[in-house]
Amino acid sequence: MRFIRPVWLTHKGEKKDFEVYSCHVSPDGTRLATAAGDGHVRVWSTDAIYNAADQIYSKPKQLASMSYHTGTIHTVRFSPNGRYLASGADDKIVCVYKLDNNPPSHAATFGTDEPPPVENWRIFRRLIGHDNDVQDLGWSYDTSILVSVGLDSKIVVWSAYTFEKLKTLSNHQSHVKGLTFDPANKYFATASDDRTVKIFRFTPPGPNSSAHDQMNNFTLEKTINAPFAASPLTTYFRRCSWSPDGNHIAAANAVNGPVSSVAIINRGTWDGDIHLIGHEGPVEVCAFSPRLFAKQAPNKATQDGKGQGTQHLVTVIACAGQDKALSIWITSNPRPLVITQDLAVKSISDLAWSPDGKNLFATSLDGTIIAVAFEEEDLGYGVSLEENEKSLAKFGAGRRGAGILEGTGGLLLEERSKEGELRGVEGRMGALMGDATTKQDIVVNGTTPLNGVLVNGVGSAERRDGLPAGDGDGASTRPPVQEDPNAAKLERLKQRVTITKDGKKRIAPLLVSSAGGESSLPRSQLMASTSSAQGVKNDTPQTILDLSKPFDGLPKGGLAALLLGNKRKFAVIEGDEDGHIEKKVALASQHGAVPILSSSVDGLVPAQSSIPVTGQLPTPEFIRPAVTNPSLLVSQVRLAVPKIRSQIVRNFGGTSGDFVIGNSSNNAITSSAEVVLEARNPTGLPVTGRQQDREPSRVTVTKKGQPVWQDFLPKSVLLVTGNSDFWAVACEDGSIYAWTPAGRRLINALILESQPVIVECRRWWLMCITAVGMCYVWDMKTLSAPHPPVSLAPVLDIAVHGLQSHPTPAPAITSARLNSEGRIVVCLSNGDGYAYSPAMYTWQKLSEVWWAVGSQYWNTTDASVGDLHSSSTQTNGASGTANVSAGVIPYLERNTTNETLVRGRAYFLQRLIKQLLSREGFEGFESGVSIAHLENRLAAAMMLGAKEEFRVYLYMYAKRLGAEGLKLKVEELLRGLLGGVYEIGGSAGETESRTARNAADRSWENNVDMLCGWPRRELLKGVVLILGKHRDLQRITVPYANVLEIVDGTDGGEVMVS
Repeated sequence: MRFIRPVWLTHKGEKKDFEVYSCHVSPDGTRLATAAGDGHVRVWSTDAIYNAADQIYSKPKQLASMSYHTGTIHTVRFSPNGRYLASGADDKIVCVYKLDNNPPSHAATFGTDEPPPVENWRIFRRLIGHDNDVQDLGWSYDTSILVSVGLDSKIVVWSAYTFEKLKTLSNHQSHVKGLTFDPANKYFATASDDRTVKIFRFTPPGPNSSAHDQMNNFTLEKTINAPFAASPLTTYFRRCSWSPDGNHIAAANAVNGPVSSVAIINRGTWDGDIHLIGHEGPVEVCAFSPRLFAKQAPNKATQDGKGQGTQHLVTVIACAGQDKALSIWITSNPRPLVITQDLAVKSISDLAWSPDGKNLFATSLDGTIIAVAFEEEDLGYGVSLEENEKSLAKFGAGRRGAGILEGTGGLLLEERSKEGELRGVEGRMGALMGDATTKQDIVVNGTTPLNGVLVNGVGSAERRDGLPAGDGDGASTRPPVQEDPNAAKLERLKQRVTITKDGKKRIAPLLVSSAGGESSLPRSQLMASTSSAQGVKNDTPQTILDLSKPFDGLPKGGLAALLLGNKRKFAVIEGDEDGHIEKKVALASQHGAVPILSSSVDGLVPAQSSIPVTGQLPTPEFIRPAVTNPSLLVSQVRLAVPKIRSQIVRNFGGTSGDFVIGNSSNNAITSSAEVVLEARNPTGLPVTGRQQDREPSRVTVTKKGQPVWQDFLPKSVLLVTGNSDFWAVACEDGSIYAWTPAGRRLINALILESQPVIVECRRWWLMCITAVGMCYVWDMKTLSAPHPPVSLAPVLDIAVHGLQSHPTPAPAITSARLNSEGRIVVCLSNGDGYAYSPAMYTWQKLSEVWWAVGSQYWNTTDASVGDLHSSSTQTNGASGTANVSAGVIPYLERNTTNETLVRGRAYFLQRLIKQLLSREGFEGFESGVSIAHLENRLAAAMMLGAKEEFRVYLYMYAKRLGAEGLKLKVEELLRGLLGGVYEIGGSAGETESRTARNAADRSWENNVDMLCGWPRRELLKGVVLILGKHRDLQRITVPYANVLEIVDGTDGGEVMVS
């Protein structure tokens, strides 16, 4: 261990050296940057410092000097990627410098004795966002953000790509004087004079992120008070440091009783009982060495059979402050390794380690800059950076390497992949600067499309051959470019001249807002749905909802449900305390008799014949409850049965579409006028005086008040429904009647086992749910059913409560609707959403609260894939085909959000997940749940046949797999997109049996060229382009790009809009 203090290593002044407030070493270890009270940032050669004692050393010592601040510079920091250098000063400005490869344009500053610059560091950005002195800076380890803190109590987060202000945090109540970043890139910590250290969680933003995208990012995770309750307020800095293994934070200016100390805070629990005590005055700065150390040199004796090290690794920390002493600590030793007293005349202001951990630099307010060089055995033996990565991997650190290009194909694919992102950035910046044109539908020899431009009747985004525009020989004619009607207005706004109060002319600046852009980054947000007027796009490409529109509103809170367990006990019967009835039933069962028992709410009771009711009964607002069906006595599911109403009216106005009155022939009468279906139940006493001789119910259809047809039914009507294809009513005895629009009986009465409680229709499909939880679906056009009746018991948690001996309230049914394919879609009050799969004869859960609180893609606005849509709904068939199941998945997720927020369940689940994220073993929890959520969306879209949603979710899934570098899943996804079309082997009979009950294109391994309504080639092309920019995946993606001819430039990147 030796100290190096060159005479020339200082910020010289006329009478004395200026105070040096900060220093930092570049990631390659060749440069030392220092900041001082002279307003200069100086860059020194570390090699010259190490060789200061060498008299024959002739290389340049000072490499550059920048003086772009107007005051004292308090902090200077290199970015981890080495591209930038940032400084903050008391002029409230953060300056970002960039090294220019061109030689400096000047030899030396005139009138000074400054040495000529060797490197050309130019000012790149001036960031204005603080209202007082900037005290400290910090870069995230992936160089995605820059954070500055100051005496205005603010924490300002800047994008390290565009240097746009992303967010201002005002959580501290006093001056903020220190900042450190988590090497796992999950948190950053700030230290303030309000005697707290605050931990903030963040997700690294992407290149296209804006302030609007980061509204829910950078959230306060924890506030730590205990070690700082009595800390002095006289320190100039509170510079803390995060250990390279990510386990601890060293917080300066802590106290342990009356003694100054350094508090060691544990990650996750954010507490700590370890204090480094040894300084007589407050500690202002702590700095962990960036390397981990071992006691012995790595050799075969310290490695296992796999070549992995078996030694316990330690960290090294340096501390200094107002007592002008420097202490070096090792985590394996309770006492400091060394304490150097009176290292400087005044307080030590900053410490900086070299990347190899062998050299330490210290600056002081007396102008001193000192280097401390350690020998190999002083601190231990430094291990490779792979050990750092292994330690950080348990915290979910995903810092993957850039990868190595393995050929020209990979480079071409990377360029094609980044074209879409560049177009997105240019489009957003052009819109911000007023250069964007308004979206208009241009028609050339065709009709106006829903989206895009038509050229000779074909959308510009799609050609007749189904390939994207821009493919082929380019022979298609381009429409003439129309002038932007807003261009002149924008130009006038840019050059608008105003006259000030003193008569001077000024050009008014044009406001450029950064809040309008959307980012490709997911953000987790559990909030109620907002109106479209606020400019928030849903992540679905369509606003169409392919579900039946309910007529009869369900009760508040949903349709109540009750589950009865199999293990039913006998109810307590008055006068039978000894259980004689139960014994009698058991004895009868032994001789082969089957006792008839009723399953009541209190338990099993012997069945009794009911005495007919005689006499006059009072008539309430409703007529009476429906008759009880015997099937209720054996069913384990009970749903609330609606009361019989005296009059049921359903209005079919013009907004619901045209209704055909008559048959479907050419002379049918089509009317959009008001059509009313009315059912009147008898309210008075029977004429005969007997209860069973009730008057019939009347069913009437009127148009503009004039009757179209009328029919009579022997039983009271519970529910009605209908559309332009048929009418249907459900009666109290479990019968269903249906008529054509003209009033002809469509089918004989359908007899069900219990009372209908929900009746819905969608096109030719009719659905009925009965009081025992049975769901029926019929195709009234072919008079058939797509699947046998299915019970709601599985979705009501019968598997959990079925073996209990007492009745259990089940989640209420808040919605039960049909889509255009006759699929049943059910929403429950616990937030779950289900759909029945006729191909697999089972319910499938499409939405649940787990995704809402754990996935980063819940309620996301993913603009890079949210704009993916076909230029016409007529693609690959009629518009009805394109709209199958459209909007069903977002509808279910919105219902989950609403139910979760209303019932307060989200609060407790979010607390649970917040605790899990800091536990060992759950480091990849957030990423795993987010990927699983996207996979759930993909499977749901394919099962439902939701064409547009399937492509959106597929591209979102591909983006996430590329970001995570999951090679196995990427390879499996690309192979699945190829499907069985290119598979060798397999019999035709096997294929037919697999697809007999399912659509041909709704399976990854089908033998057709389509997948969920899209050409496989188009989907594969889009996924390959998304993944192409990831070099570590190019061994997988380049062969597919060659097959698709993407890298040859003959097939394009117009598939996706970024």
